[in-house]
Formats: sequence, C-alpha cells, structure tokens
Amino acid sequence: MEEKSKGKALQEELAFTQPHIADERPELTEAAARFCEAYKTFLDAAKTEREAVEAALCLLNEAGYRPLRQEGEAYRAGDKIYYNNRGKALLCATLGRQPLDAGVRLMVAHIDSPRLDLKPNPLYEDSDLALLKTHYYGGIRKYQWGATPLSLHGVVYRKDGTRADIRIGEEPGDPVFCVTDLLPHLGAEQNKRTLADGLRGEELNLVVGSLPYAEKELKDRVKLRVLELLHEKYGITERDFTRAEIEAVPAVKAVDVGLDHSMIGAYGHDDRVCGYTALRAEMEMRDPEYTTVCVLADKEEVGSSGATGLVSDFVFHFLGHLADAQGANYKRMLQNAKCLSADVNAAFDPTFPDVSEKRNASYLNRGVVLTKYTGARGKNGTNDASAEMMSFVTGIFDAAGVLWQTGELGKVDFGGGGTVAQFVANRDIDVVDVGVPVLSMHSPFELVSKLDVYMIYQAFTAFAGAK
Repeated sequence: MEEKSKGKALQEELAFTQPHIADERPELTEAAARFCEAYKTFLDAAKTEREAVEAALCLLNEAGYRPLRQEGEAYRAGDKIYYNNRGKALLCATLGRQPLDAGVRLMVAHIDSPRLDLKPNPLYEDSDLALLKTHYYGGIRKYQWGATPLSLHGVVYRKDGTRADIRIGEEPGDPVFCVTDLLPHLGAEQNKRTLADGLRGEELNLVVGSLPYAEKELKDRVKLRVLELLHEKYGITERDFTRAEIEAVPAVKAVDVGLDHSMIGAYGHDDRVCGYTALRAEMEMRDPEYTTVCVLADKEEVGSSGATGLVSDFVFHFLGHLADAQGANYKRMLQNAKCLSADVNAAFDPTFPDVSEKRNASYLNRGVVLTKYTGARGKNGTNDASAEMMSFVTGIFDAAGVLWQTGELGKVDFGGGGTVAQFVANRDIDVVDVGVPVLSMHSPFELVSKLDVYMIYQAFTAFAGAK
C-alpha cells in the first residue's frame, strides 16, 4: 500500500469536499425513489394551501391524531394532536416525555406557492372571448405563466352561505385554461420590453370560453354561456366571485425528470417539499424526548401577514394552550425551544452561473441545505443563526448520518430573499433555516432531487427525535 504524503494526510484531515449523496450513501437511492412516489401523490392532491391542509388532515387522521381541545384537556406523553387554522394552515404535535418547560422541537414550513388569483370581479367578454382577470400572488416571473395550461382551484360561498369547491383542469377530460401570448410574427414591439415586463400584470388574463349563449339579441353572450355552465355545475352566480378564493395553478402532474429518474418536476416544491417531509417525520414520532410540533403555514410568499401566516399568533396560541394544559411556564418553553425553519434554497444552475457564488451555493444531490442567514442588502430582514444553533443542529445531523451543505440565496448584491425564521426568532426561539435545493424556483415547473427530498425527511426525523 502506497504511503500517504504528509501533505495529503493533512489535506484529508483538515479540508472538506461536499460529497454526492449517491457516492456517500448509495443504499439510499432506492429508498428515496420509493419515498418520493408518495410525495408526488401529495403534490398532485395539494396544489393550494387549502388542498394541502385537506391532504395533511387525511394523513393525520389515519395516524391517530385528534383535534386540540382548548379548554380542560390534559395531555400525556405520546398523545398526538392537531389544530386546523381556518382550513389554510395546520399544526400537529406529539407530546414528549420531558415537560414543556424544557422546550419543544419546532419544524415550520409553508404550504402556499406563487400563483394567479382571480380578482373579485374577474369575468368579462371581449371580441367573442370570455376571460378572467387575475392578480398574481407572490414572486413570479410573469412571462413564464403565458401559453401554459392552468387549472382552477378554490372555494366559492353562495349568497345563502353554502360552499362550492372548485377544481377544474386536473382530471382526464377536464378543460384547462391559459394566458395567451403574442406570436413572434407580431411581437416586434413586445420584444422591446424588458424580460420582467414581457407579460404585464394586467395581461395575465385567463381564456375560459368562446361559444355564445343561443339568444342572439343578448349582449355578452359568451360570458353568459360561461356563467350558465358555472351555475349548472356549482350553483354560483357572477356576484358570488366576490365571496370566493379561486386560484389558477399549473395543470401539470408531478413527474420524474431525467433518463435516470433522479429528479422530480412539479409545481409547488416551494415549499410543500419541506411541508410534506416535516409532516411525515412528525407523524412517525412515537415516544419523543421533547414535544415535537410541525407547522404548515400560509402566506409566506406574500410576507406571512394575515391570520394564517406566521406574523399572526396562531402558532403561539397553540403552544400556549399546550403549556396551559400541562401547567408549564410558557416563556421558559419558548426560551428552551429549538426550531428548523424549513424552506427551499436556490440550487446552483450551471446554465446561469453568474448569479451564484459557487463556494457558498447549494447543489442538487448534496443533501440538506443549512442557510445560516437569508435577507438582502446586508442581511436585512433575516434571522442570522448563531454558532451555537448551527453546532446543535449539525451535531444532530452528523450523528444520524444526514448529509448537509450550506447555501446562500445568490451573490451578495444580486438579490436575496426571506423565510419565516425571523418571525419565530422574534419570540426568543433559536432557529435556523434548512431546506432542499431547487432549480427553476417560483416557476410553474420546479426541479428537486429525490435524494435531497429523502435526506431532508431523515433530517427532520433526526431533529424531532433527538435527546
């Protein structure tokens, strides 16, 4: 055997090169593929935050969770409970052996994704076409949403207070909808626009019909025919749009990408990839040392404001109810808590290398991304995880064989972004961002690695079960 040089031995001892998961842990490839089949099913069922809550509740009920009782309820170690916040956000917990004063293990993800929302008065007719006006939700590149099949999801409340659930464009035989774009032959003036302005907000109009109602003397007959069809199927009128939340999302199914089937292409990886894996880890807790809490929040893509976003107190009301039920000191519980703020990170894209600083970018198939800070313009608007918290989390990951990497959201002066971590940290809780690297983030078709998905599931499991 050739003897190592002193320099080579020193290099192996002191330097570090991030390994590919398939090289470091090849036994995980098949397990990751099996795990991701269920994840793809979840993605197809959960294209909006409401649908994500419904899909998660089905899993929780099968796993034996029961609703939180806010008054007069005592909980024991091993009890599993959940709280449904207005059908758009969800918390679930497994009570641990340690008293709540000793802290809890929080895993916080969000289940809303960028999309197009219908305006309150969306339906109109122009040039024998019926269209719906939209307002985009979250950070999108508007040009990506033109000339692509879209489905409609949401709820409408009729005048009498009854509810209609809308889901059109997902089943075989369903129609889909789209935003039109100009043909290149007539696009000379449009080509002079900047890319960000290629399609403008008021041009994101959905085509929904072109056949007129039969009575020729009427006005807006195509619009009337659309209204007739909606009334026949859902019992709604035009005025009911003002009592609705209807979202246009890509009408695509989650599919394998690559000849090696190593990636998943889908809408909504940001951030249902973390939401689903955190939920699965929480569900599989049986007798944890510390109480585990999984949070699936809404509104992150628009700043987390609102009753179902992390700026509101719904998470901390839930924790307060748990503390009251056990007679625990609520403030001490928060001070001793540890949190993983679970959100995706921008993976290095070799087609667009200039926006990333390669030494501090995240890469597909290199494992869980620890993002010490996010923000922009000098870390503005971020939680900056302490060295102690980084050591705590990486120690758990290393002990469990979880491969992890670090990442930033692009070069220092190129942009940036934020997560819910700051809203948790503001409550005196230690928190760090973790996530999965994503290509084409915020597009109608995002890419993740199956190995990374499985690795973050293992990371959540290790964190929730750590002593």
